Amino acid sequence: MATEKRDWYETPLYYDIIFDADTGKEADFLEAVFGRFAQTKSRKGESRRVIEPACGSGRLVHEMASRGWRSFGFDTSEAMLGFARERCDGDSVRVWKDRMESFRLPGGGRFDLAHCLVSTFKYLLTEEAAQGCLRHVSDVLKPGGLFVLGVHLTDYSMRTWNHERWEESRGGVHVTSNTRVWAADRRTRLEPVRNRLRVTRRGEMRVQETEWHFRTYNAAELKRTLREGAPELDVVKVFDFTYDLDQPRGFDDEYSDVLLVLRKES
Repeated sequence: MATEKRDWYETPLYYDIIFDADTGKEADFLEAVFGRFAQTKSRKGESRRVIEPACGSGRLVHEMASRGWRSFGFDTSEAMLGFARERCDGDSVRVWKDRMESFRLPGGGRFDLAHCLVSTFKYLLTEEAAQGCLRHVSDVLKPGGLFVLGVHLTDYSMRTWNHERWEESRGGVHVTSNTRVWAADRRTRLEPVRNRLRVTRRGEMRVQETEWHFRTYNAAELKRTLREGAPELDVVKVFDFTYDLDQPRGFDDEYSDVLLVLRKES
């Protein structure tokens, strides 16, 4: 079977099927973290506001709105934004096209919570872009607000490749996702990534492949980017991608998937 070279952001339904399985768990975690660590102040009756840079298919934008948040998100992909708008029609949601490192808010305002999970931050391939994203997020947070940032740390000693596989189905569409990450180049701070989606729909199967690079971080590199990009964002707790608040982690290289709870100084 031929494999089609295609950006998986151009097929938001398949992307959404794969990642949506964890949406409820992620939203539960965000609300629990906010309840435990945030120090923002709101007027009585005022809805809390949340923003998601690189919101993709809008799954978390929609989910947080369904829980009573005023939910905002942006992305660079027109296909993803179209999918998100259709899903969120009628919700307390606003989505628009923008970039993580240079976004501007339509209408202004500040937020109680921002989040960027599942290593989306690593799409920013330069230090300038990464620090720009941190500064912009910090600028739109209220004092005491949180930025929850998920990053897969890189083991520079690894000389082989890593592989992750998921399978999910929805409405007669079955998607198998295979992602492979190759050894990083420590000089360029880049690691090659390839995803293959095998999609079965109405008895027909297709395979599409996307290739890109992620920017790499170990714990020390990520700490430096945070310190230089937005020193007013304090690391108040670190977790992993199991989303278990009873199992905090150290901010070190002992565990690869880290979820940083960053709080803006009050």
